[in-house]
Amino acid sequence: MTAHQTIEADAAQDTLTGAEIVVRSLVDQGVEVLFGYPGGAVLPIYDALFHEDRLRHVLVRHEQGATHAAEGYARSTGKPGVVLVTSGPGATNAITGIVDALMDSIPLVVITGQVATHLIGTDAFQECDTIGITRSITKHNYLVKDVADLPRIMHEAFHIATSGRPGPVVIDIPKDVQFGRAAYKGPKDVAYAHNYFPRTKGDPNRIAEAAALIAGARRPILYTGGGVINAGPRAAELLREFAKLTGAPVTSTLMGLGAFPASDPQWLGMLGMHGSFEANNAMHDCDVMVAIGARFDDRVTGRLDAFAPMSKKIHIDIDASSISKNVRADIGIVGDAASVLEDLIAAWKSRNLATDKAAIADWMRQIDGWRARQSFRYAPDAQYIKPQYAIERLYQLSKDRDVYITTEVGQHQMWAAQHFHFEEPNRWMTSGGLGTMGYGLPAALGVQMAHPKALVVDIAGDASVQMTMQEMSTAMQYGLPIKIFILNNEWMGMVRQWQQLLHGERYSHSYSESLPDFVKMAEAFGCLGLRAERPEELDEKLQAMIDYDGPVIFDCRVTKDENCFPMIPSGKAHNEMLLADDGRDLGDVIDDAGKRLV
Repeated sequence: MTAHQTIEADAAQDTLTGAEIVVRSLVDQGVEVLFGYPGGAVLPIYDALFHEDRLRHVLVRHEQGATHAAEGYARSTGKPGVVLVTSGPGATNAITGIVDALMDSIPLVVITGQVATHLIGTDAFQECDTIGITRSITKHNYLVKDVADLPRIMHEAFHIATSGRPGPVVIDIPKDVQFGRAAYKGPKDVAYAHNYFPRTKGDPNRIAEAAALIAGARRPILYTGGGVINAGPRAAELLREFAKLTGAPVTSTLMGLGAFPASDPQWLGMLGMHGSFEANNAMHDCDVMVAIGARFDDRVTGRLDAFAPMSKKIHIDIDASSISKNVRADIGIVGDAASVLEDLIAAWKSRNLATDKAAIADWMRQIDGWRARQSFRYAPDAQYIKPQYAIERLYQLSKDRDVYITTEVGQHQMWAAQHFHFEEPNRWMTSGGLGTMGYGLPAALGVQMAHPKALVVDIAGDASVQMTMQEMSTAMQYGLPIKIFILNNEWMGMVRQWQQLLHGERYSHSYSESLPDFVKMAEAFGCLGLRAERPEELDEKLQAMIDYDGPVIFDCRVTKDENCFPMIPSGKAHNEMLLADDGRDLGDVIDDAGKRLV
């Protein structure tokens, strides 16, 4: 009898320990991979894992890496990511990734160890108030006080993390609860204590109103977000169908890239602070805006009282609290993006609705005029590598591969969003709401675990990548051939840009002195190190990175003073964008109040 057969036999006799209940629950929830780091308060769970060969555990080098890796796994698969860490510093090190998942609606189940119940509140070794700390940064959290509650809590946590608007759930398990014994119950046998069953079907009357409003639009736009991707591949298919039915142009938030194909002529590119000229102007001038799975965050809206001033707004979101939270919706529809789009298409067809083709053609001609500005254009350089050029070449050389992209946070992240083009959802993993430097490298580990044969590239900055560089050791241990493509300009690039443009060129602590030799660092980890300094050597080195069957760190030396444009200055509307080549003085267009981006 195998070890896991023994556990199952014990389960049938209601004799599992708390630690075994955790492991059995993960198996019954369909979990295949978890990311973690052991410690005293979770050793019983790790001992139970030793006997379970259906679960693959990835030993990270820091608990923040575990949460970001789980995010990458979840974002690229649509399945919940699972994390296992110990008490005290194990839990606190995971905090950044938990908040990141909450902001970007990523389903995580984070299991933390806790000191024994009789020691809670005594300042015991490696004790912290994990429940108190995570109460405001999780979708829900649990402190398990009775082992008999553990099966229900485990299964309920997965239900909460993945239902409605996805998010992180923390389960804090004291060590004595892990040793205790109780009856095990499977997912179908437990009765949830929380009556959480969010609405997925939209109100048919509001859907009918929305369809009629869109049919009467002369300048419509579909504004899509990460909610479309969270709703699964079917949602992206329905979005594409509805765009064809209406003829409306489509734009997206940073988190929604890939839900609509970048090669489609109706695609306007990303909108917002560093979005395209055509997307932002179309948002400003539209008469009907259909927001699907987007939350009108400040990086998209800019100046709220000047945001799309002539438009009627339809807001479709699984999270009822998001409707009219930042921007008032004329028609709010609470429901899953796929379900609502399906019903919206059905209503459109059953009523034989159609938009005014002549008006839509005029609207697209106006958009083509904005598109002609080529707002992502940059000045070429024959001697030095421009960061935009580096990403363009990476895209061209990898676009025929099964490719997944993660990023760190900063200028390189925005350039990647502008110059790497996605045709499918779940191919783009980045930190949006929290803007977490150090996200991309561990996220790439999670993506590679989920897609072992794919090409997984972290487009990184020299400052961000150092925050979680230790996870290259994890890549080597598990044979994960991630590619770390560093756009090295020797600065904290976005900080430097703001200091140049908005703070009188006072470069306060933004220059990255004493950078490591990334090629030697790669060799120290045991992976391949590459460096390119001139445009003519870039393609050959990129191809070597792509073809190498193992982890790679690529030090791409790019121009040091490049700024990321377009840019909507703080306090300005969408039609007041600053372009790289428009010749205006920044002082004429930035916000007079504070003169800084916020």
